[in-house]
Amino acid sequence: MHILVTNDDGVSAPGLLALVQQMRRLGEVSVLAPDRNWSASGHVKTLHRPMRVTEAQLDDGTSVLASDGAPSDCVALALLGLLPDPVDLVVSGINPNANLGHDVTYSGTVTAAMEAVICGVPGIAVSVDAPEYHQEQLDYSIASRVVHRIVSTCLREGFPKDILLNVNIPYLPQDQLTDIRITRLGLRVYRDKLVRREDPRGRPYYWIGGDAPTGVPENGTDFGALAQGAVSITPLHLDLTSYDKLETLIDWQWVSEDGESPQEG
Repeated sequence: MHILVTNDDGVSAPGLLALVQQMRRLGEVSVLAPDRNWSASGHVKTLHRPMRVTEAQLDDGTSVLASDGAPSDCVALALLGLLPDPVDLVVSGINPNANLGHDVTYSGTVTAAMEAVICGVPGIAVSVDAPEYHQEQLDYSIASRVVHRIVSTCLREGFPKDILLNVNIPYLPQDQLTDIRITRLGLRVYRDKLVRREDPRGRPYYWIGGDAPTGVPENGTDFGALAQGAVSITPLHLDLTSYDKLETLIDWQWVSEDGESPQEG
């Protein structure tokens, strides 16, 4: 088993090291991660410039690779031949905040796993539900052991084809974790607002600010599982087609090029 580990927080992030150490128990591990933080970068494919790959070192002395590309770029580079041996599994994380609901479209952690699936390799994205604006060093030991359990189970049962697993783990002591649940995406509630300021020359600039997002803790969803102290595993498919709306749109009568409705023609 050859496992590629990456993340979106950068190669020096402690969550990456914790994940690497657990994945080593399951097979050969290669690391190719961004050389800086790419949080909320979404699914990026860098085509307008060359990318660099350099050697780096984790805090335990492990030699790894770092790229100036996005998390999804790191996966693409590795799977397209940068690594000499084929990769059997991509695990991305451990992200220091949960990726729930609509977060999956923004998250570099999740979209790295998406890139793996596009390339025909199983992908798992892992996040821990730590406090939104935490300042202290997080303890990833419990979360990384949970990931080991999940990956071990997937290896025994077989990875679902064309599916990535989005894993979110409560930031709780071991004895307060209730169970592992298979969930659907819940409803994320964003509280973004536009903040306009001026630089010293009087020119405007903008931040996307606002309060931290929340979510609806409905039973059966990723939000609901975390609210009850459970690990959430959401299987995600990259086919975003709304199949229940296909027939509706097929039955539409399309306006003509001159703007007339069919009945007006």
